[in-house]
Amino acid sequence: MKTFKLKIKVLIKEACLASLFACCSNFTDVDLPSSQLTSDAVFENKATADAAMVDIYSKIRDKGLLTGYPTGLSRQLGLYTDELQYYGGSGTAQDNFYQNSLLATGPEISELWNSSYNQIYAANSVIKGVSGSVSLSASDSEQLTGEALFVRAMIHFYLVNAFGAVPFVTETDYKKNSTLYKTPENAAYKLIKADMEKAVKLLPINYAGNDRVRPNRAAAQAMLARICLYMELWEEAANYASAVINQKELYTWPVPLNVVFLKDSRSTIWQLMPVTAGRNTYEGNSNIFTQGPPPSAAISSELLNAFSSKDQRKTQWVKAVSTGGTTWYHPYKYKQQSSTAASAEYSIVLRVSEQYLIRAEARAHYGDLIGAKEDVNKIRNQAGLDDTDALTSSEIIDAVLAERRLELFTEHGHRFFDLKRTGKLNAVLSPVKPQWKNTNRQLPLPESELLLNPNLNPQNEGY
Repeated sequence: MKTFKLKIKVLIKEACLASLFACCSNFTDVDLPSSQLTSDAVFENKATADAAMVDIYSKIRDKGLLTGYPTGLSRQLGLYTDELQYYGGSGTAQDNFYQNSLLATGPEISELWNSSYNQIYAANSVIKGVSGSVSLSASDSEQLTGEALFVRAMIHFYLVNAFGAVPFVTETDYKKNSTLYKTPENAAYKLIKADMEKAVKLLPINYAGNDRVRPNRAAAQAMLARICLYMELWEEAANYASAVINQKELYTWPVPLNVVFLKDSRSTIWQLMPVTAGRNTYEGNSNIFTQGPPPSAAISSELLNAFSSKDQRKTQWVKAVSTGGTTWYHPYKYKQQSSTAASAEYSIVLRVSEQYLIRAEARAHYGDLIGAKEDVNKIRNQAGLDDTDALTSSEIIDAVLAERRLELFTEHGHRFFDLKRTGKLNAVLSPVKPQWKNTNRQLPLPESELLLNPNLNPQNEGY
């Protein structure tokens, strides 16, 4: 099955390994058997084992769910919901998301699916390779296994939220993988949570390197906080969020809004390094435009009008572009559209402000209203807003969700997932999305995969 076939890029130069490959482009493609990552010798050497793991992060950056390219969830689900308006040509992948007219045969769906399972396959290959190593130290084995489990759990988390029930893949045997059945969502969440809990135990407190591009223990705790929030395990969600927030030696909040998305921000928990030194983010390159009309997407009027006049996020993270008397707005969290002398911005996947919002929502659900208000006010005050006037549990939860919309816009589909998990998709999107249907709560499963593996049937409702 092509989903699970992989090529690994093995780094040649030791100097690049030492710097986490920030500047190295001299890779050799090696064809691999379908059932293994590469020869066992790769995992008998720390440098080449690290290369295998770092290569997975490059794949996450470049393709699939979390890429900053327009093919990733940040752009596609921004268009799918009410964050972005589409200005490009008809019949494109972005237009299909914007019109809520996705087809199971669409290449954009196959791309998300295939890239995700290739990344999972690679993570499973690292887990298998490390477990069979006789040369790696115990600490190196634990870190690599923890990172691979982190990736496997995280990608499955996004797949479940985007597609619903999907196969939960833990092996590298492509014959077995090609006949797997879908795992029910509740069961998948338990497996995701278990993987991430193992990652917490294995990953070190400190980062491997200075750029926060390889996840540490707090990154796994941050993802666990989100997983538990989605599972409605309120106290666990709050506890994991607190575990991250309380690491004051690593993380600082608040930080000035214009610093949040710089590569050295101390509010960053985990980020993806650009492909070469001097490059910046795909998000900045894709979102920024300098004259109108927009070439593809711009911030919707619904999102723009959700900001109050006092909200500094509107000033700092949104930019107006006027041409011929008409004004459009684009996301401006990342401010570099092209290369700079040294990379200024990396693509941030996890950051501290989300942890405050997770803890606020969780606290409101289990009755700690004072703590919940303190957390949501931390976010509001950072944006230049007064304390919330919410009083009851439901009012505070609504206030948190409103802040999530403004704090996390165009970041890996938070808006869609929040509306979905809170049961608000239809009520919010039907009035502003003429093509919206209840069945749009899930993306279609790729038709090509259903043909290759009939065990994936039935297709998601509505497709």
